Amino acid sequence: MRIARVEVAGQAFWALLEAETHRLRRINAPFASWSGLPAERALQALDLNAERLPLSAARLLAPLEPGGRVFGVGLNYLSHLKRLGSDAPAHPLAYIKPDSALVGANDEISYPPLTTQLDYEVELVAVVGRPLLDEPRASACLLGYTVGNDISARDAGKQIGRLDLLTQKAMDRTTPVGPWIVTPDALRITGQPALDMRLSVNDELRQQDNTRQMIFPLDELLNYLDARISLRPGDLVFTGSSHGVGLESGRFLQPGDQVEAQIQGIGRLRNTIAGPRPLSPSRAIGRLGQPLAQ
Repeated sequence: MRIARVEVAGQAFWALLEAETHRLRRINAPFASWSGLPAERALQALDLNAERLPLSAARLLAPLEPGGRVFGVGLNYLSHLKRLGSDAPAHPLAYIKPDSALVGANDEISYPPLTTQLDYEVELVAVVGRPLLDEPRASACLLGYTVGNDISARDAGKQIGRLDLLTQKAMDRTTPVGPWIVTPDALRITGQPALDMRLSVNDELRQQDNTRQMIFPLDELLNYLDARISLRPGDLVFTGSSHGVGLESGRFLQPGDQVEAQIQGIGRLRNTIAGPRPLSPSRAIGRLGQPLAQ
C-alpha cells in the first residue's frame, strides 16, 4: 500500500494512493485503528471513500499523523564518517525535531537567516505503526517507510564551540518528507531494508548509497529510541545519511537550488531552496557574525 497525507480544498486527511491509476481515496477510519495491522487487514480497515481523486488535485503533506513525534539519528554511515576523519560511534546519536520543521514533497525549503551553510541529507524514514512493547523484531512494528531530506545548518554552534542541534536540525520548514508511506509488503521488506538512495542538486548527483550500509541497523535504532522514549503510532524516525553531503566538500545549498531526494521503491522529493528571510535584530542572538548576549 501507498498511504499519503494530503490537503484538498483546505482539508488535511490520510488517503490511499492506488498505484495503477494514481488516484486517491480518502481514509475515513482513525489512524490508530489501521496503522498497526498487517497489510491485508489494514486495507479492509481503512473505510475508504468511494470517490477517487486525481493525485494532481491534492497537495502532498509531510506524512505525519497529528500528534506524532519526529526523531532523527546521525552518524550512521561509515563512508560519511571516514570522509570527516571519524570512526563509528559506540551507540547511535539521536535527537528530536518539532513538526514545524517538516514540509511536503514539493514544498519550498526555508533558508533560515541563522546559517550560511545549509546542507542536504537524503535519509530513509521509518514510520511507526504500533508500540514496540516486547516485539523481538522492532521493525515488525512499522507501518512503512518514506523519504526524508534532513536539511542541516552546519555552522550552528560554531560561536560557542558546542553542538547546537536546535539550530542545526529543528528550524522551521527545513525538512522535506514524503511523498507518501510505502508499506513493507509493497517493498518486499522483512527486517533491514536494502534500498538504493540518491540525492541531486540542480541535476548533479551528490549522494548515492544503499540503506544496507547503516552502521546501526533499523531494529537497533528503534530499540535504542524506544528504551528512552516509547515510540507511538505515527512517529517518524530518520535513520541517518551517507557520504556526499556539503559538509564534506564545502558545497552548501543556495537560494534557488533544486534538490531532489529519492529512494528505490518509495518515491522522490523535489524541493526548491527559498530566499533567506530577514531577521529582526532582537532575534539575532546566535546568528553567524552576531555577538552573543552577555
